[in-house]
Amino acid sequence: MTTHKKPPSVAVISSHVVRGSVGNRAAVLALESLGLPVWAVATINLPWHPGHGPSTRIVPDDTSFNALLEDLSGSKFSQELGAILTGYLATPEQVKAVAAFIKTNRAQNPELYYVCDPVIGDDTGLYVSEAIADAIRDQLLPLANVITPNRFELGWLTGKTVSTNDEIVSTVRETDVPAALVTSAFGMLKNSTGNLFVNDQVALLAEHRHVENAPNGVGDLTAALFMARQMANQSIEDSLRATTQSVFELLMRTQQRGADELTIESDVGILRRPSVNVQIRSIGATKNHPK
Repeated sequence: MTTHKKPPSVAVISSHVVRGSVGNRAAVLALESLGLPVWAVATINLPWHPGHGPSTRIVPDDTSFNALLEDLSGSKFSQELGAILTGYLATPEQVKAVAAFIKTNRAQNPELYYVCDPVIGDDTGLYVSEAIADAIRDQLLPLANVITPNRFELGWLTGKTVSTNDEIVSTVRETDVPAALVTSAFGMLKNSTGNLFVNDQVALLAEHRHVENAPNGVGDLTAALFMARQMANQSIEDSLRATTQSVFELLMRTQQRGADELTIESDVGILRRPSVNVQIRSIGATKNHPK
């Protein structure tokens, strides 16, 4: 009888909303749709995304949050964990607890894959406290295999100006992070945007038509899809292409429905097998030396 090895579990540590498709709601569905078991840890509970208006915020106390992560690290299930994805974090102490969680599990499994989605703000500015943003920069970025910031987040975290794709590339390569997938990069085609993957060897831009009034959750979804495809040992180019295709196609279908949240539940098949095309091109000179 053929036995199938269970895929590694992914701990997703981010926000939870009751209504909508942001934070853990987007990331967990994406990862599970691509065959990965998920440990979902909520950093905050909200009835909806704050963009829909003020609401109650339920944040676990820091002691309990830390204890929960320590329970997971010390449990008989810890050997199942192969990757960690972090998103929105609600307090500086949560950041500290997450950093300890990563370090403990990486000591048990040196191959542990960590993707840091530094959810701190957008073009309107920070929407977390500077203490949280500073903690993410100082404690989590140095542990990441890949970071997935938007342009604003990359600029804030590095203190650099990132007003062109070339500046994005040079900024990433000047950091100690092995790789970055920068969302909201500058498209080369008219009225386009894209995702720019940068490491010391390549800088690849996957671009698509800009979608007006896109709902929230695109960054969460992008980070999860790219992580899943990298964990499936796909090449960087294939992972970037499929991730961007899925997100773009889902955005178009959400827009066609007139929905105010990503309609992931109606289009799960798109996450596995997107059908639209996106343009992939190299940006700037390649690097040949290892980091």
